[in-house]
Amino acid sequence: MAGHSKWANIKHRKGRQDARRSKVFTKLIREITVAAREGGGDETSNPRLRSAVQAAKAENMPANTIDRAVQKGTGDLEGESYEGAVYEGYGPGGVALFVEVLTDNKNRTVSEVRHLFNKYNGSMAETGSVAWIFEQIGLVVIAKSETDEETLMTVAADAGADDLVESDDVFEVLTPLQAFDEVRKAVEGANIPIERASLTRIPQNTVAVEGSNAKKLITLLEALDDNDDIQNVYANFEVDDEEMAALTAD
Repeated sequence: MAGHSKWANIKHRKGRQDARRSKVFTKLIREITVAAREGGGDETSNPRLRSAVQAAKAENMPANTIDRAVQKGTGDLEGESYEGAVYEGYGPGGVALFVEVLTDNKNRTVSEVRHLFNKYNGSMAETGSVAWIFEQIGLVVIAKSETDEETLMTVAADAGADDLVESDDVFEVLTPLQAFDEVRKAVEGANIPIERASLTRIPQNTVAVEGSNAKKLITLLEALDDNDDIQNVYANFEVDDEEMAALTAD
């Protein structure tokens, strides 16, 4: 879990602190569009769309931008056609990487991903090489200012959650895939505001990295995250807290 939490937090800080709002919005708009295309434009019956819109609102995306993305997905407005793909590989220190993309040109995207792996001391691998390492689960994030640990744990556990993890200024509720929507509804039903709710992946094992390998790995992860086509990057690594703080300092 350590590798997942730390990288999730890196992405969260980058999305809020540096001057990349347009890139963050681009990724969110694509997810909203695809979610609406595949499951319809009604959030109440489309959990993926509901999660995407919630994430967009958390990033202060304007309501009209969200509405246009939904309308492009449902076909009410013209827009690009995106499709999903997954790429697998290894980073410095033998860290497994699982990359999820939404793209309008798979040939371009796979070329760009391969270039980034090669440039930053990584290597792409065949499909299935590392996928087994990353279990897909539900993640519900709540600000600590909104509730206390005992209350949240009781509500979430009764709805089927597996675990609750403290991470910086938030609680992360982890759920089995099949219990994700029930846990989300239970938290909302208890009048506990949700900061973010989405499906994610956690590694079943982790690789400790330090020194130059840690620095190269973070550089590769940030380069992948900078690519508009790449929605999520999962890595099974652990880095000492002090070293991580130095590597990710603004």
